[in-house]
Amino acid sequence: MKFAAVQMRSGMHPGANMDALEALVGEAAERGAHYVLTPEVTTVFAENAAQLREVAGPHEGDPYLARAAALAKTHGIHLHIGSQAVALADGRFANRSVLFGPDGSELAHYDKIHLFDAQISGLNAYRESETYAGGDTAVTAKIGDLTLGMAICYDMRFPALFNALAKAGAEMISVPAAFTVPTGQAHWHVLLRARAIETGSWVIAAAQGGTHENGRATYGHSLIIDPWGRIVAEMDDDAPGVILAEIDSEAVREARQRIPVLANERAFAVPE
Repeated sequence: MKFAAVQMRSGMHPGANMDALEALVGEAAERGAHYVLTPEVTTVFAENAAQLREVAGPHEGDPYLARAAALAKTHGIHLHIGSQAVALADGRFANRSVLFGPDGSELAHYDKIHLFDAQISGLNAYRESETYAGGDTAVTAKIGDLTLGMAICYDMRFPALFNALAKAGAEMISVPAAFTVPTGQAHWHVLLRARAIETGSWVIAAAQGGTHENGRATYGHSLIIDPWGRIVAEMDDDAPGVILAEIDSEAVREARQRIPVLANERAFAVPE
């Protein structure tokens, strides 16, 4: 099967973002993709919660998810919206990843578990939890005979999630993201390769890239990594585009047989 990652430069206008997405998904489908992953905040890359409230509604009846479902059906592919904000009853949002099947049906969705709350020296505190509610459940789904595990951006810094997904049968793990440039330069490749190596899994990471309408700059460099940690496809810049790779579960079996980390793991006590 051919898997594709779409790199975008989403702005604050959902209609324009969906138009850009349709063109990129069409390109991926023409190149033979069976599965297409889009980045984090595909639908709208808003600057703050007030802007999100103007465009983000509940999951049910969401017009942008409906448009994505129709796009999956038109091309007969699995279309995985890396994430979009979904309004919740408490006034916050879920950062939600949604997978559609080739018939346009919704197969699974995942809410980003790990939220970035930090006080950075010299800067104002950044509290993602003020805008978003974190999820509490790891999610897998079937893509043909292959099992997909779902993560989003900051999740990649928490290997326990990837370990749990691999133990639940995931052979590929999706990581849609909107990484900043400094952290991307320092950590993007090494973290994603590590997650692939640790779990013996394929990793597919679709990124936002470039300078956005909200003033943010993201790193780009979308990646597809094999279970041995080799980068098999990469966008070498931050421009919108598509990467593809042939994916097979045999590579997973071979990697896990050669380095049986999941089988060799043991429980241990921690000193108090």
